[in-house]
Amino acid sequence: MKWSAPKVASHKVRDGNKPLVMLTAYDAPGAKMVMEAGADVILVGDSLGMVVLGYEDTLQVTVGDMVHHTAAVARAAPDAFIVADLPWLSYHISPEETVKNAAQLIRAGAQAVKLEGGYDRIPMIEAISKAEIPVMGHLGLTPQSILSLGGYKIQGKTTNAALTISNEAKALAHAGCFSVVLECVPSLVGKLITESLDIPTIGIGAGPDCDGQVLVFHDLLGINHDLQPKFVRTYANLKETSIEALTQYANDVRNGTFPTQEESYQLSDDEVETLGLYGRPDSLKDDPLGSW
Repeated sequence: MKWSAPKVASHKVRDGNKPLVMLTAYDAPGAKMVMEAGADVILVGDSLGMVVLGYEDTLQVTVGDMVHHTAAVARAAPDAFIVADLPWLSYHISPEETVKNAAQLIRAGAQAVKLEGGYDRIPMIEAISKAEIPVMGHLGLTPQSILSLGGYKIQGKTTNAALTISNEAKALAHAGCFSVVLECVPSLVGKLITESLDIPTIGIGAGPDCDGQVLVFHDLLGINHDLQPKFVRTYANLKETSIEALTQYANDVRNGTFPTQEESYQLSDDEVETLGLYGRPDSLKDDPLGSW
């Protein structure tokens, strides 16, 4: 089933639909796995800064980084519905610059872009939408705002804060967003916002009542153990499994059990004879080419 922005926009659980499944992917192998697993949406998230590029946060990620990884995902999963994050400072200066940056991600293979923030982002969302580029919103904990938020903290914990997020979600929908990610808000807040919108919400730490859920590829598979938020469910421990396999390889190389003859290429008997390895003095067999 081919997804599109209008199809996602109309996908509300209250209408009898199954929740949307969104997963991140940052390269070709990851994109193939995510698609074979049956995900509805691939998010090329700026979380790649932390789980792939080794940064402490997402603020170091550039448009060039996002273009590079979006293109890799698109080459591996050309039929997927791909949403790419606009990184920090790529949509903060002017609507014109925002549209140009969004266009780079579309040209790289994305079908939509995602940006963080509420009321302040309305002019950018309207400009992107006017350029006929689908845009997904992101409210609650916005990782690109950690400096002003003071870290990765739950949002919407007070009545006023919850109402602000709810009103911002409605404003984003009115401005043209086809869906909204809600991150790290109390379950009740996620539920109320979901019920108030005609576009779907996709939760990450926003409770079970959103219209969809998203997790980071490396967190779900247990590849990344550096940051373990409460909302992450780890379905595998690939870091431990991978280290065990890599350690066994290193041991096999060092003790001479890899590669075996079966894992090596051999010459035919005729070619061996042509090289002069048959019928030559034993003293030359140890260095068959050295005397040539």
